[in-house]
Amino acid sequence: MRNPPLTGVQGTPRTSTGAGGSVTPVPWPTGARGAAPIQAPGAPGTPVTVQRTPLTPLPRGPLPPLVAVAHGSRDPRASATVEALLEDVRRARPGLLIREAYLDHTRPALGEALAGLDEAVVLPLLLTEAYHSRVDIPSALREAGAARPGLRVHQGPTLGPHPLLMAALERRLAEADVTIGDPDTAVVLVSAGSSDPRANAVIADMARTWARSRPWHSVIPAYASAASPTPEQAVLSLMGGADLEGDGGAIPGHDTGPWRRRGTGPGDDAGTRPRRIVIAPYLLASGHFADKIRRNTLEAGAHAVAGPLGPAPELATVLLGRYAEATRRFRAGRRLAAILPGR
Repeated sequence: MRNPPLTGVQGTPRTSTGAGGSVTPVPWPTGARGAAPIQAPGAPGTPVTVQRTPLTPLPRGPLPPLVAVAHGSRDPRASATVEALLEDVRRARPGLLIREAYLDHTRPALGEALAGLDEAVVLPLLLTEAYHSRVDIPSALREAGAARPGLRVHQGPTLGPHPLLMAALERRLAEADVTIGDPDTAVVLVSAGSSDPRANAVIADMARTWARSRPWHSVIPAYASAASPTPEQAVLSLMGGADLEGDGGAIPGHDTGPWRRRGTGPGDDAGTRPRRIVIAPYLLASGHFADKIRRNTLEAGAHAVAGPLGPAPELATVLLGRYAEATRRFRAGRRLAAILPGR
């Protein structure tokens, strides 16, 4: 049985830093391309088969270096994941200069990674648009541009949301012996959580899209910090032991429809509750949040916890696609500056 491609969530404006360190908004196309159809297993335990999506062609001519910016963590597993992901990208696109940078805890910092470069495309290794991509990275780019007036840098979009990341989530669930789309299995989609309600709303939208695209019992969004429900609250609700209340995603302009296909509250009949509850962490790497999610949800009664996305092949494909599109827009901006000098 072939399932329809998952649909993307509308993008948001990105920024471009030109000479002198000025930052101006650059519109980004809505939706996402390159969704990978997934062959659902025919029986429990059958591996999920993810069809590879062709890499987005890169523009012709000299290519600007790619600087990939991750959050950073004191946990060495996080930087090891970033290094593994970028090594996959290097193998896919030999000859492309790729550097890594971190916002906190780990070096090099973004300014250090830009040292010696005249131009670069900067891509956040982040799964949603939130404070880091909207404030921290543009601020660091302004600082770098002020220190080096000739530096030309374009900030591209975050990795997520993107349909291929949902394919990567299913890859990790399959590795945890979860039958993809099992009607008796409920999924808790867990992100790190954000103080920005728009980022949490994206996770809620993803949960609804996933529930509509697969015959899961239900898909519930949860947040490891800054918003509710927590992952363990979601598990307890699905088990019928608690009401599910959450503030994640409750903002104007977003779909507020149900995440559930069938009742799963405390008053529901036991026959409508899921037989199995599994956890899908929407995290890039292992670390504090991944460990906390695993520990707390298993204690609450979850049956399986998938690993974080890590260097899944889908992430390398998404990253290269983001780079190709950002490079085209970067070049278009330079051509406009040449035609309209001083603007």
